[in-house]
Amino acid sequence: MATPKQREDFEKRCAELRRRLSDEDFLSNKGLGNEAGIFTFCYDPTLEIEARDYFARLGADAKAGKIGSGAIRANVITCNLYDILLSIAEDKRILGKLAEQEERRGQDGLLKQIQRIATAEAFVSKMDWRPHAPGDVLLITGVGEVYPFMRAHNILNNMQSTMRDVPVVVAYPGTYDGGSLSLFGKLNDGNYYRAFDLI
Repeated sequence: MATPKQREDFEKRCAELRRRLSDEDFLSNKGLGNEAGIFTFCYDPTLEIEARDYFARLGADAKAGKIGSGAIRANVITCNLYDILLSIAEDKRILGKLAEQEERRGQDGLLKQIQRIATAEAFVSKMDWRPHAPGDVLLITGVGEVYPFMRAHNILNNMQSTMRDVPVVVAYPGTYDGGSLSLFGKLNDGNYYRAFDLI
């Protein structure tokens, strides 16, 4: 159960994300030097349902042209990592066989098999919609759902060159201290130094 402080932090982050999506510099990915515009939207994992609801509303408002300012309107492209994992498994024609594979090989065997085919490069390839257009923002969700098959820092490292011209927001159920990610506030999800916390 989220504390009042965690809920207050979540609401602040929601307001800040919406404000950023109306900022032309943010939408143009300006002001970051040569760095890719990767931002973390961290929240307490107990607020997962609220986060999903908020991202759905945000996407609907962006689609309706209600977010943005001046000549640029935000176009929020949401990619759920769990959906991408299922899509990769379907492409490899193993989706229907996963339960059987887990029974035969055990959880560790299944994990190794999935990690061989569902690489970070495969995830990033599924997320890329080129050509990118002004106002496009990639919102990555499902980080907790896809763990331990894929780790957030692996995906972020692999999208450095692919997504240089669009801002990327990672919905992260945990914490980021500017150097390392902690999934659910408990699991070390790897070091990553190129992201900026939204607040």
